[in-house]
Amino acid sequence: MKIKVGVIFGGPTVEHEVSIISAVQAMEHLNKEKYDIYPIYISKDRTWYTGKMLADIDIYRDFDTLKRFAKKVVLYNHNGLFRLQALNIFRTVVADLDIILPVVHGNNMEDGTIQGYLELVGVPYVGSNVLGSSLGQDKVVMKQVFESLNLPVVEYTWFFDKEYFLDKEEIIKKVKKVGFPVIVKPATLGSSVGITYVKDISGLENAIEDAISYDNKIVVEKAVENLVEVNCSVLGTYESQQASTLEEVMSTQEFLTYQDKYLSGGKGKFGSKGSKGMASASRIIPARLDDKTTNLVQDLAKEAFKALNLSGVCRIDFLINSKTNKVYINEPNTIPGSLSFYLWEETNKPYEQLLDEMITLAIKQYKVKHQKTISFDTNILSNFNGSKGIKGKIRK
Repeated sequence: MKIKVGVIFGGPTVEHEVSIISAVQAMEHLNKEKYDIYPIYISKDRTWYTGKMLADIDIYRDFDTLKRFAKKVVLYNHNGLFRLQALNIFRTVVADLDIILPVVHGNNMEDGTIQGYLELVGVPYVGSNVLGSSLGQDKVVMKQVFESLNLPVVEYTWFFDKEYFLDKEEIIKKVKKVGFPVIVKPATLGSSVGITYVKDISGLENAIEDAISYDNKIVVEKAVENLVEVNCSVLGTYESQQASTLEEVMSTQEFLTYQDKYLSGGKGKFGSKGSKGMASASRIIPARLDDKTTNLVQDLAKEAFKALNLSGVCRIDFLINSKTNKVYINEPNTIPGSLSFYLWEETNKPYEQLLDEMITLAIKQYKVKHQKTISFDTNILSNFNGSKGIKGKIRK
């Protein structure tokens, strides 16, 4: 019997279209002899849809057409079955799913939001849990975790939007202390959205205000000189990790931009004819690093993976000063663009095999988790006599 896999993607995020590209890629490479695939597309207005046509990138050219032909659905727990049900008059059951593969990117989805819903439903799902996803999405908290473990990060400062508007001069003073040039970022976005390279004080305010238009929490980092950007994908759980071949990412700007990542592909249908997501970005594989630096980056990637409580596949991005050879952890991508399949292909792990291993890890993690005590069968309220019967306060 085939395993029924629901692939969730889209959602109310600025990385909505990026998620679609990554999900279509994944659905094309899942083993059709082993898995029954159910696309679950979440629109920008948070409506859930399913239908086989959602595995075709062309359907997303016209969202009105998509909404007319796809089925509106909900996912819920029905007596231990993870039911995907149509919201029609008859409440048709589309499928009872075995596992969910989230291929979502960015805030409101990848940050633990969708993982929290899946935890509540109780359905097994691929990838990092709520904590790991949240830590990986917040660039400030993530840096604080890395610092606590003496993992290398660039000098930085951070602040909330309200703090900036209340005392702009104080925030600018903190940025000056970091030292120009700097990179200004929204703290919880990905795909290089809202990021600006600032050479001097003249461009700082515009950069901050642009970042604030995306997020209420802003991080400003010291720009690394003689910059080389490299990425390493990690596959595993807290028990064991594999590190991929490294890629050296190329950009026409001071950092790898959204345009470099997602708008540099061809035109037309996804695949050989069109956008390949992160797989289309300009890169050199393997990265042009000596063996010592390569091993250091791979070891740091696995340490960062464990530090943030990640699982499944992720991509850890690094910044290297090519003159000093100093390596810094930039940020993790808990559900990376294109699921980093191109890095694993260079590590002799085809995309189909990568997806299969991710699903196998998720099933194993689900079984391990449910061997733990997660609730009590007893009901302490069975003899409850109302608030008048309470003597003293309830203590946890």
